[in-house]
Amino acid sequence: MTTGKPPSQSGRTATSPAYHAVWDWPVRGFHWLLVVLLAAAWATAEAGIDYMHWHMRCGYAVLTLLLFRLLWGAVGSGSARFGGFVRGPRAVWAYARAWFSRHPQHYLGHNPLGGWMVLALLALVAVQAGSGLFANDDIVNEGPLARLVSGDVSGLLTAIHKFNFNLLLGAVGLHVAAVLLYLWRGDNLLKAMFTGRKPAGHYRDRVGPMAPAWRAALCLAVAAAAVWALVELPA
Repeated sequence: MTTGKPPSQSGRTATSPAYHAVWDWPVRGFHWLLVVLLAAAWATAEAGIDYMHWHMRCGYAVLTLLLFRLLWGAVGSGSARFGGFVRGPRAVWAYARAWFSRHPQHYLGHNPLGGWMVLALLALVAVQAGSGLFANDDIVNEGPLARLVSGDVSGLLTAIHKFNFNLLLGAVGLHVAAVLLYLWRGDNLLKAMFTGRKPAGHYRDRVGPMAPAWRAALCLAVAAAAVWALVELPA
């Protein structure tokens, strides 16, 4: 079995690019900001009730990022659009089989398995942020929408908020393990998420054009305004 390294660049001509642009700055910014915010949300929750207001602010920021990513998945760059990397079960099965063969499949953007992992992580983040809006600590703190539901419903959503975080941690751990496994096989996904580029070669997909910066700014503004309205208007 081969090492599974990305396609060789030995066939490049003098005029061909050494790298392909893959991940735009909005996708990379979303990825790393989400990592920081989830870590901060965990730390402030563990620190006690005196830091709960910071925990809630982290939650609002996470929700803003999530809404931004959903918008960017519809109107963003080619590699960011869900329609460009979410594939059916046949493609997922073919990719999984090829991964253990002598001829693994290589993708510039998310591979078929990675695409579904993205959706799973976004879904778990959505449950975490959404349930937090209705949660309470039975002492002095409660989410901005907790007053809109009964105490029993708020308690149930609080339990979901706590349990789902364990699921989210498990999914993040699986994601990190996959990145390390690909690194072992010669595909440095971590570097690509910092630089936005992958080595030139033969890939099964094309990522399409990069979207303009103003579109990302507009999506972020819409997401931030929606979260502000969700949090402030009920009060």
